[in-house]
Amino acid sequence: MKEFLSQNGVPYTEKMVDMDRAAAIEMVRRSGQRGVPVTVIGDQVIVGFDRPRLERVIAQMRARPAASTGKPGRKPLGAKVADASRYTMPGGTAVQGAYVGGVNPGSPAEAAGLRAGDVITAVGGTPVGSVDDLTAALGKLGTGPVELTVARGSTTRTVTATL
Repeated sequence: MKEFLSQNGVPYTEKMVDMDRAAAIEMVRRSGQRGVPVTVIGDQVIVGFDRPRLERVIAQMRARPAASTGKPGRKPLGAKVADASRYTMPGGTAVQGAYVGGVNPGSPAEAAGLRAGDVITAVGGTPVGSVDDLTAALGKLGTGPVELTVARGSTTRTVTATL
């Protein structure tokens, strides 16, 4: 494991998952993926090298108040998410949205009942086709309850998270 400071002044830790079994297990737990690279920035999980998205997420993180993911006073959702553009539910139904790879203990996501393996398909009735859509939809909200439409297994349900 090596710690670096990027050219953008963002500190990061590099983990060699091919040589570090614990790091490999953590990567799969956080992202739900076995492919590399996996980049985790806050609650965002980016699988593969997607420079434009990495730059957007870094810019969003810099623009946010510390310990928040949106408007001041709002709690972050607390779900580790990745794009679910190719996720197929049991039964063969394809779903687009934000795949939940993990849920932070004590977070609004955990209180709402989100689980690893869920796919968030809408926020407050607005369709979510990617992590960027989820981030944008949550960024428009203030504090309080928000309804999330979630695909789980072969069903779709609505849960309420309080941000």
